[in-house]
Amino acid sequence: MQSIGIITKHKNQRALKTGIKLSEWLIERGLCVLCEEELATPLKLESLTKAELSEQADLIVVLGGDGTMLSLARHIKRSDLPVLGVNLGGLGFLTAITLDELFKVIVEVLSGNFSLSPRMILRITLYRQDKPASNHYVLNDVVINKGAMARIIDLKTVIDDKLVNTFKADGLIFSTPTGSTGYSLSAGGPIVYPTLNSITIAPICPHTLTNRPLIVPPEVTIETTLTSTDSDDVFLTLDGQVGFSMQPLDKVTITRANYNISLIASPSKTYFEVLRNKLKWGERYHNLNI
Repeated sequence: MQSIGIITKHKNQRALKTGIKLSEWLIERGLCVLCEEELATPLKLESLTKAELSEQADLIVVLGGDGTMLSLARHIKRSDLPVLGVNLGGLGFLTAITLDELFKVIVEVLSGNFSLSPRMILRITLYRQDKPASNHYVLNDVVINKGAMARIIDLKTVIDDKLVNTFKADGLIFSTPTGSTGYSLSAGGPIVYPTLNSITIAPICPHTLTNRPLIVPPEVTIETTLTSTDSDDVFLTLDGQVGFSMQPLDKVTITRANYNISLIASPSKTYFEVLRNKLKWGERYHNLNI
C-alpha cells in the first residue's frame, strides 16, 4: 500500500485535526496521502474528489461516522479497495474502529495484517416515462415514501417479471444486509448478518397488517412502480442522504451491483458486540445488577 486516501467528516474540527495528524504520520513514512479539499488545503496537497480517491487509493481511511462512510460508499466502484472506518464518537455499525485504536490498527493494516468484511451494494435506476432518468448505488437502503400530509401510496412491486404485490402503505424500504439495522429495522425488518447476500423489502406502515418484510436473493431484479395517480408528494431516498421527487408511474429498478465494498473488520470487536452496544441489548439486566 503506497497511496492512502483519507476522508474526514465535513466541517468537523476533530476529524480535520485527526486527518492532519494521520497524514503527517503517513508522509513521514514515505507514503502518498490523497484527500479532499478540506484536508488538502492545510496540508498543501492536491485536492481530489471522492470518486478520484476511490480510483487511485490502495486504502481509504474514513474519519467520522457511519454517515461519512455512506457518503463515500456511493463513489466506490471496485471490490479490491480496503476501507477502514474510524468512529470519532460512539461505535458505529460501519465505523467500528475507535480513535484510540487508529494508529495501532493502521500499523497492522499497512503490514497486511487485517481481515475484510465484504458488503453488498445495490444499483438503482429511476425510470420516468419508460426512460432511465438516473442511476445510483447504495450501501444501506433505498426508500420510497410519502410526504407527511400525503395519502397512502400504491407501489406495484414485481420480482423477475412476477408480481409480488401492489403495496398500499406509507412506502417501501429495500435494504442490504448492511442496512438492515437502519430504517428497515425501525419498520419491523429483520437484522441480517452484514456479509450475507440478500435484499430485504420492508413496507412502511402497510394498510394490510399481513404485509410483512420479505427477504429475497441478490440475483433478482426488483421493479417498483408508483401507481398512485394522485400522489405528488412521494420521494426516493438513497442511504438517507440523496433524495428525488417521484411522479406518478415512475418506476424504480433495484439489482445487485457487480462489486462489493470491502470494509476492514475491527480486530477488537465482533459484529455481535457492536449490536449489543448500539441496540442496548441486555442493558436492563445490567442496570439491575442481575
